[in-house]
Order: sequence, then C-alpha cells, then structure tokens
Amino acid sequence: MKRKFLAALCAAVFLNGAQAQAPQAAGARPAAAKPKLVVLIAVDQMRYDYLTRFYSEYKGGLKRLVDQGAVFTQAYYEHMPTVTAVGHSIMLTGAMPAASGIVGNEWLDRETGKQVTSVSDTDVKALGADSRQGASPHRLLVSTFGDELKMSGKARSKVVGVSIKDRSAILPAGRMADGAYWFDKPSGNFISSTWYFDDLPVWVKLFNEKKAIDQWKGTDGYATMAETDHGNDVVELFAEAAIDGENLGRNGGTDLLTMSFSANDTVGHAKGPDSPELKAITLHTDKVLTRFFDFLDKKIGMSKVLVVLTADHGVAPLPEVSKGRKMPGGRMTEKTVLDAVEKALNEKYGEAKWVIGKSGPAPYLDHKLIASSKLELEEVQKTAADAVRNLPHISRVFLREELRRGLAPADYVGLRVQNGFYYQRASDLVVVPEPYWLFEAKGTSHGTPWNYDAHVPVVFMGPWVKPGKYSGRARVIDIAPTLADLLEVETPSGASGRVLNEMFAK
Repeated sequence: MKRKFLAALCAAVFLNGAQAQAPQAAGARPAAAKPKLVVLIAVDQMRYDYLTRFYSEYKGGLKRLVDQGAVFTQAYYEHMPTVTAVGHSIMLTGAMPAASGIVGNEWLDRETGKQVTSVSDTDVKALGADSRQGASPHRLLVSTFGDELKMSGKARSKVVGVSIKDRSAILPAGRMADGAYWFDKPSGNFISSTWYFDDLPVWVKLFNEKKAIDQWKGTDGYATMAETDHGNDVVELFAEAAIDGENLGRNGGTDLLTMSFSANDTVGHAKGPDSPELKAITLHTDKVLTRFFDFLDKKIGMSKVLVVLTADHGVAPLPEVSKGRKMPGGRMTEKTVLDAVEKALNEKYGEAKWVIGKSGPAPYLDHKLIASSKLELEEVQKTAADAVRNLPHISRVFLREELRRGLAPADYVGLRVQNGFYYQRASDLVVVPEPYWLFEAKGTSHGTPWNYDAHVPVVFMGPWVKPGKYSGRARVIDIAPTLADLLEVETPSGASGRVLNEMFAK
C-alpha cells in the first residue's frame, strides 16, 4: 500500500508541474513593450478538433488565430470533472480543483447542508436585476493572473469579465476584478453584483437602456436569443462596450478582458459535436471574432494586444451517432446510480435518507447520520461504491477517503480524478462511466476524464509569440504561468503549470 501511495504521489507531482521542461533559455522572453491588453477568449464546449475539422470554411477570426497564432495541438485538461465552472476557474489561475476549491458547477456545502453553485453568494446582491441571486468569486481559493497583475503595483491595470453565464464571467476574472458581467435572460440586461461595486457603472446602464441587442431578439424573447448563435453577438457587443467604458488597453499598464461564448455549449449539448447546428455556430463564432478583432485593431491596435483562445471542456458524441459508427456508448441516468447507493445502504444499515446531495451522479452522504449510527465513514463509502461498481457501464468508482490519502491509481484517469479532488467540498464517491456513456436521457454532455472531454484549443496570438503548430504536450494550466512570465508578475498562487516558452518570439 505504501509503494502504491508513493507511486501515485510521484506521478501526480510529475503531472502537476514539477515535471522538468526545457530550460528557460530555450525560448527568449520578448524584450519589447508589453501588451496593453490581454484578451482571453473562451468558447464553451469547443473541442480541439473543431479547429481542424472546419478550418477550410473559416474566413475570419478563428482562421486568423490558427494562421497567425501559436497553436498547441496537444493541450488538455488534467482533472475531472470537465465542466464549465472548473474549466473557467483553471484558465487564468493555472490551478487544479485540488488547489482552487472549484470542484464542479455545484456541490453540497457541508457547513450549511445546502446545494450551492460555484459562484452563488448570499452575502452580495445582484445589480441590474433585483430578483436575481447574488454571485461572486468568494469560493475561489487562489489568485488569477488578473489578480496578480493588479497586485504587482507596476502600473494601473483593469480586469473585466464578460459572458452569458455568471460563472464564466466571474471565475476567469478573479477576486480583484474591476467588474464581471453576465446576462439576465428575463430582462435582457447585463448584470453584476455588489462584490465589485455598489452600483452598476454608467456605461453598463447606458448599454442596457439602449437595448442594442434587440436587433437579435426573437419571438421567444431574450432567453432563446442567448442560447443561439446571437448569444455570441451579444457577448461581443458588450465586450466592445466594456473596452470603451473602462478604457481597456489605455490605462497605463496592461489590462485584461475575459470573454466567454456560452451559446456554443447550449447548441452542443442539444445537437452534438457532429451536427450541422454545431458546425454553424462555430462558423458564426469565426465571424463574430472577425468583428471583434477589427474593433480591437481600430481602438487599440492589434500590435498591442495579446489574444489567448481556449475552451472550458470538450464534449462526447451523441450515443446514437457512436452506435452508427460501431463505437461503444449509450445512456444511463444519474438516478440509477443514486438509487443503487440508497438501496445498498438501506439494506445493510437500515432505512434512512443516506444521500443528501449530489454533483451529477456523484452522491454526498449524510455524515451526521453515519456518525450517529456509529458507523465508519469509509466502510459506508465502500458499501456504496460496491453497489455502483455492479452497475453496467461504470468504469471506475473512487472513494473520498481513499482520495484524501492520495490512493488513486497512477494512470492518467486516476491522476485526473485526484487533481479534481478538494476534500472539504468533495462528494463521497467519484463515478467514472465507460468511454462514450452518458448520464443524460437526450442530447450529449461532458464531465469525464476521457480525452474527448479534455482536449481543447490553446492558442496565443500577438507579436510576442512565434506562429506555428506546437505538438509538445501542453495543458490549460500552462496559460496562467505563461502570461505571468510574459508580463513579469507573480505566478498565480495555485498555478501548477509550466511556461510555454517555446512559443516566445526571439
């Protein structure tokens, strides 16, 4: 057992950044002027292969990124679950969930006994839509690149995050952001919270009042609009307003804008990665980025802007498509897993409500009930895990107490599960389905450690990088330390990646 633990620990250290890379001299940090603006562009649910599959039909922004950028063809997430909140938390922290504390889109808060989201915050109020719940980065335990930029004290820097989704606007921008803004579908307004300021900035109020987005409004209102390709038009238009309203790129230091296109995820979930609808919204994203880059060039000059493109996760094919290809895959339900746990615990320990929360199919057990029943927590977890392992198409089941001791197998699946583990917020079991199997009754999804969920674009574009294809292994956790190195600020506190110095222009 001791040897198994040491092997897993050594492999995890290797994966998380202690890995020896080429010495820094292998790529020279540019001595030229630093960027005036760094723009992180996240395309929600964009698999890496979208860059290659649709390349011949790109005419604008995505084509420009591929042709003029440093494209890391083998860039991966190295954690599980591969979901929106976790991916967006990693992009500019460089931190695994094991350090950042962002372990999912939602989880059970053991202190309050309530389900919470990654950004829900009852201590702040929403601004721009009084009936909405407040949101903030208060659950993010580490710094972002933007936080380090602001703490460096070198020159005035502003940080702004924009998206349709609250978590996608908040988590990349960090705790010290000057503002994060997300879309309120009922009102058609961009909103924020009192975490950042007491009232919305004037420029945001003016944007909302002008209702320029009504040009894309459909008969079903703003909600439907935000879930189509026009959702990306809305984000781009608001990003332009943010650049003007906050004078981004012209504040003396280096500013940061993070923007995330959420509509791609909505279409991808419903139609799958092989659908004409997915292709259509990806080609539309190409056009939207053309418009945005033209705006940047006019307002700031692209020679002063560093652009980073990535995604928060990939996605699995529709099981029905996989079947036609003679590939494995199919559907099951989260309820099947949770019911199996309840049944096994009821049969062995007596009738009770043993499961009190969940994160996807992963159950949170009632620890107070287990203690009052004078049972050992790990024994109960093992009983639950055995029940889940007996279900068809379950690849692996990990116990919270075993992960606490670092006992995940030292292969890439085990290491990704271990990297996603933060004890205080973790579910009692981590459930990994077989490849291509989903817990959804329709459409498709993501969340697993399998590569179709983990392989995403990482592209840098600007005068500071050498364009080309880079096929060496890279990870999304490498983005934050690379930006910190380029801007000569402290590496974010939880970052475990390396500097991608092979792309630096000499």
